[in-house]
Amino acid sequence: MSAQFVHLSLHTEYSLVDGLIRIKPLMEAVADQGMPAVALTDQNNLFAMVKFYRAAIAKGLKPIFGAELTLAAEGEATGGFRVLLLCLDHAGYLNLSKLISRAYQEGQQQGDSPRIEREWLVEHQAGLIALSGGVDGEIGQCLLSGNEQALAEAVRFWRETFDQRFYLELHRTGRENETRYIEAAVALAEREGLPVVATNDVRFLRKRDFTAHEARTCIHDGYVLADSKRPRRYSEEQYLKSPEEMAELFSDLPEALENTVAIARRCTVMLELGHNVLPDFPVPEGMSEAEYFADEARKGLTQRLEVLFPPDETEDREARIQPYLERLETELDVIIQMGFPGYFLIV
Repeated sequence: MSAQFVHLSLHTEYSLVDGLIRIKPLMEAVADQGMPAVALTDQNNLFAMVKFYRAAIAKGLKPIFGAELTLAAEGEATGGFRVLLLCLDHAGYLNLSKLISRAYQEGQQQGDSPRIEREWLVEHQAGLIALSGGVDGEIGQCLLSGNEQALAEAVRFWRETFDQRFYLELHRTGRENETRYIEAAVALAEREGLPVVATNDVRFLRKRDFTAHEARTCIHDGYVLADSKRPRRYSEEQYLKSPEEMAELFSDLPEALENTVAIARRCTVMLELGHNVLPDFPVPEGMSEAEYFADEARKGLTQRLEVLFPPDETEDREARIQPYLERLETELDVIIQMGFPGYFLIV
């Protein structure tokens, strides 16, 4: 992998709040610009993962899976800190899936975005690379606020949790506080020996797509484009820049560009597609799923037939129920041969 730069922070249309990028045009653009890999970091989900994987492989690109999550701030009921998590391997993918699930199941307050707790991150950090989240990350907010104690605690937490898998994220998109943040973050990186990585926090493919993206976010937030008081959280620079554009943008920090390629090399997750994987249903000891399924089906049919054809009230009962028994055996044979007993036991 000899490229100068790989995009590691990117929302697709599957980021329902602010994504605009469609998968197929994305892969065409990445390939045309000569980049060997690209990351998927949608907000709080992996909805696009299979489509993203197939499209990347079809174009000869390396897919990198990740997500942008919100880390709950201590003592705060809503909001939190931005963090990007990238999957190093299959274990990382499983842990990211668990974090996203817990964010929705346990970390979502009514009307607020899903959040993860600090202890969940510690529990499920294996196989994941963490990017600090830039200006909106925990370290970024500590740097901007000037809270040295909180900064020291944050650096200690991320370093202890992720060790060599934590990077300070830098982006230059012309948004508020970025310049001040980068100056402080670079100084922190030199002082603490933390690696830095450049991203462009991509939300759309081309610079001219910015207005369409603003319309998308206005629809979500309940504003109109002409409203002078609406939030301005994005800039027209958040498009899929070429490696040459990123090299010019970070010419003073070449290591931030080099680390994008280094991270891309480290992240490898292969998906096995095209076959069904069903969960195991708990069955009594000494019985297989097929045996237990057949036994339960026969018991169920016997109970139904006793209602339809009461033993003491039905003439020629055995002859009348025989077609049902034969039909059941035929159905059981088909289901067992297809390998679906576990599925039918569940549903």
